[in-house]
Amino acid sequence: MLVRRSVVQTLVGSLLGFAVAAACGEDDSSGAEGESAGQSCDAAEQCYEDADRDAIAGEVLCLDRVEGGYCTHECVTDADCCAAEGECDGRPQVCAPFESTGMMMCFLSCESADVEGDADEYCSTYAHAEFGCRSTGGGSDNRKVCA
Repeated sequence: MLVRRSVVQTLVGSLLGFAVAAACGEDDSSGAEGESAGQSCDAAEQCYEDADRDAIAGEVLCLDRVEGGYCTHECVTDADCCAAEGECDGRPQVCAPFESTGMMMCFLSCESADVEGDADEYCSTYAHAEFGCRSTGGGSDNRKVCA
């Protein structure tokens, strides 16, 4: 009887451990970690929730020109990206123009200096499953970003 109780306790403990580990490993459909640029959004209020928003360099935006939304903020230089406490998850970001908006914004970089291996795979892993590495399309200041 003592052996049977021990086996049951071990089994239950193991199953609970696996359940907790599986739940902790789940993420949203974006694939983004932390509060980095590229997080999916419906509104700017959903972006950088754990960051010191008053310290973020420019206006926080949810780009609706990117399917599923794209958290970002206005910037002037690369140094403006990840400048606020809790803003980024440690992956390089760049300040670049986006398409014909005329605005400079922070994006998750996929430039060759910032990414080892396949840039499209990097983007789908760390930004959004549907993202690839592409040009920002902002004229002569184009950068390679995950979008």
